[in-house]
Amino acid sequence: MSKLCRVVVLISGNGSNLQAIIDQSSKAPYQVVGVITNKADAYGIQRAAEADIATSTVLAQTGESRDQYDQRLQQAIDSYEPDLIVLAGFMRILSDDLVQRYQGKMLNVHPSLLPRFTGLNTHQRAIDAGDSEHGASVHFVVQELDAGPVILQAKVPVFDDDTAELLAARVHEQEHAIYPLVVKWFAEGRLTMTDDVALLDGNQLAAHGYAAD
Repeated sequence: MSKLCRVVVLISGNGSNLQAIIDQSSKAPYQVVGVITNKADAYGIQRAAEADIATSTVLAQTGESRDQYDQRLQQAIDSYEPDLIVLAGFMRILSDDLVQRYQGKMLNVHPSLLPRFTGLNTHQRAIDAGDSEHGASVHFVVQELDAGPVILQAKVPVFDDDTAELLAARVHEQEHAIYPLVVKWFAEGRLTMTDDVALLDGNQLAAHGYAAD
């Protein structure tokens, strides 16, 4: 049996994407070996415990710089000897040094059709802009926020009577479908990043990834 890809997931809250990745791990050559959070009350910790996955809590300290925090975060990550780091609602901006350390081995899911709506409040911004489509993007993490090469996207319609909460629920459902799939591709050795380009089976992915219906 080939070696399973060791995955560490970073969370700050509910951990629904973490749950989706855990749920699909029995069908793919990866294992979630650790969950790290920056919030002591993150519900995702309970999800990890129920799946017998080790957890680490790395809380910010008063007066601590981002670099100092990230040095402690790096120690927690490295303690699990991961092959892949997955950001799943981890609500901190990472330092350039940390991102560079795991270049090509760190994924994130963002609730918009990147490059549209980087940053926060994406669902309300899509409604306010009058967009007919919205969605989610899984991408490699690079030093510029939400700017890494997109691997896979899923689209949802925006309805006239949508609220940010209703739209978010539909986007989350798609995240739960596409994020485990991308982790699976990485674990199978099919997905790589070279020169800031995402490659699947050695072929460059389109600028906006594959669209999942």
